[in-house]
Amino acid sequence: MSTDYDCWKEGEENVSIEMVFSRMKDNAERVKKLLIKVIEKFNEENKFKENAEFIKSKIRTVPNFPKQGIMFRDITTLLRDYSGLKKVIDLFEARYKDKEVDLVAGIESRGFLVASVLADRLKKGLVLVRKPGKLPAETLKQEYDLEYGKDAIEIHKDAISSGQKVLLCDDLLATGGTSSAAANLIEKLGGEVVEVAFIVELPELKGREKLKNWNVFNLVSFEGK
Repeated sequence: MSTDYDCWKEGEENVSIEMVFSRMKDNAERVKKLLIKVIEKFNEENKFKENAEFIKSKIRTVPNFPKQGIMFRDITTLLRDYSGLKKVIDLFEARYKDKEVDLVAGIESRGFLVASVLADRLKKGLVLVRKPGKLPAETLKQEYDLEYGKDAIEIHKDAISSGQKVLLCDDLLATGGTSSAAANLIEKLGGEVVEVAFIVELPELKGREKLKNWNVFNLVSFEGK
């Protein structure tokens, strides 16, 4: 912790022992504050890891669904457990309560479950992103690629106003096609995607690559398909 420059830097004022002690005291106070912040950060990270493992333990894996070789990560077991569902929403709320968010958007269909409860917690409005033909008023459509062919999602044209900050939610990040299409729809309406949030990510499917233009956050990860 440096207390003076006069031992090596030309042009500095002479230093008295009183000045050294005073600066050392100030430095010590700053270091203590820094250490407290670092310890708090470690505690937060450890707590998050513990909570993530708790959430992960509530998610059921169903082999060979919907086809052979797929390990389906089933969140219905998480949702039916109040403590698990509450933990999910608590963690999302803690992350976003101090961020500037105007609306929470959910992607059909399991994204609705997360987005609706989180919107209530954050005291924000809810926007639905749906499959084609499900929304009654004038919509904007965005297509995205599937492994074989294409699919699409829609949003009401009046759902988002220009400049509004939108938190986009879904249950799982796999290939990223649906969520990237939803983020594009939000931006086409003039909204700003604050972040794209998921309960589960499957890293091996490289969905983040399609979402590289936006911030992405997930609570838990499962290796393998």
